[in-house]
Amino acid sequence: MTENARPRSLPALLCGLALFALNPVSAQSLRLSSELAQASIKQPSVATRTVDYIVALVNSEPVTNNDVRQRLMRVEQQYAQRGVALPPREELARLVLEQLVAERAQQQEATELGLRVDEASLAQAEQSIAAQNQLSVEEFRQRVAAEGMDINRLRNELRGQLLLQRVREREVELRVKVSESDIDAFIREQGANNPDALELSLAHVLVQVPDTASAARIAELQARAQSVADRARAGGDFAALAREFSDAPEGTSGGEFGWRPVSRLPELFVESTRSLTAGGIAGPVRSAAGFHVLKLIDKRQGVSPAFTVTQTRARHILLRTGPQLSQADAVARLNRYRQQVASGQASFEALAREHSQDGSARQGGDLGWTNPGQFVPEFEEAMDKLRPGEMSPPLVSRFGVHLIRVDERRDTAMSEREQREVARARLRDQKAQSVLLSWSQDVRARAFVEYREDPRP
Repeated sequence: MTENARPRSLPALLCGLALFALNPVSAQSLRLSSELAQASIKQPSVATRTVDYIVALVNSEPVTNNDVRQRLMRVEQQYAQRGVALPPREELARLVLEQLVAERAQQQEATELGLRVDEASLAQAEQSIAAQNQLSVEEFRQRVAAEGMDINRLRNELRGQLLLQRVREREVELRVKVSESDIDAFIREQGANNPDALELSLAHVLVQVPDTASAARIAELQARAQSVADRARAGGDFAALAREFSDAPEGTSGGEFGWRPVSRLPELFVESTRSLTAGGIAGPVRSAAGFHVLKLIDKRQGVSPAFTVTQTRARHILLRTGPQLSQADAVARLNRYRQQVASGQASFEALAREHSQDGSARQGGDLGWTNPGQFVPEFEEAMDKLRPGEMSPPLVSRFGVHLIRVDERRDTAMSEREQREVARARLRDQKAQSVLLSWSQDVRARAFVEYREDPRP
């Protein structure tokens, strides 16, 4: 069956599958997904159970039924992990075939552009997958063999995925530009779309009204508040008026609240001062407490939640593995340390100072306050699962074996530089997706594809 006999428009689901083997392009890096890492050692090879055959040719390069089945199993695993309902298996197999066809065309494009994946890059990718599965490279290869999968087939697939990463990165770098004015507009838009990020600096004078006050007494107190408002509008010293007339605790300090986000101010105060400019006076306005005269000292756009970050302060003990210390021995040793800390026989800090094999040992393993993305993924994933005061089991990373304890967490506003970096990354991500979709459609349209037989999943 030729390409012309195939429908050209695919369901929207294909867009979701198009980058299934890779994480989306980010402004920081393209990394092999954990889905590929996990599936690589969990899925037995189907090649030994099924007679293989060619289902499609992409510029004369074959895509086989086993290629479709291998990818299909990983996609089904992803759907199951995300709790998403699966389409019929035959339909999903056709979508996976189209994904593989698109990838083959892109890999061929990369080869024509002279892009290559050397052995060092391939070895690093293999090591990263092994670490994500808490295995050494040798243990990883043994597990792959035990599950019936050919390690050479796996390495070829890794090479293909790395090649896709590189050609997609190249297209992003060539076509995606983020200007400083783009960043300014993005930051303004985030603030405009989040009115709760507004912060006000207010001062007030409260003329308190007792619960038992008569109508005549209420009128008298309202007149007093009106007199304060009139004097303030005439240029009177608001701080002096607050000290003389206010019944609120803030009166002694000139009535000022200090800077507060609008979410932490009474709605009456926010609404009464919404239309004011700096220095404006509102009131008197009535609340359950009495009559308020309000002065807007200043307003500013606070930090949008998009520009706040959850920081973690953690400690760790790192044991580096090698000829003198196997991974199994390092895990056993850290388990002993963990038990000693849990039972109160030793402190984490003391054990870190004595045994940890990195620069944090002198500080008792203290890594300081850190932002997301500062550690390798396997370390950060384990750390993020811990609540303050909790310790992890021994964790294998590409650097060795760790014991982690989280001490504190806090939400903090990013610095202006960090806000601009986040804005640049998000804008780049947005533009990258559009660029990659357009480019992938163009590459697919230029490829000659001959469909031979339908895949049999």
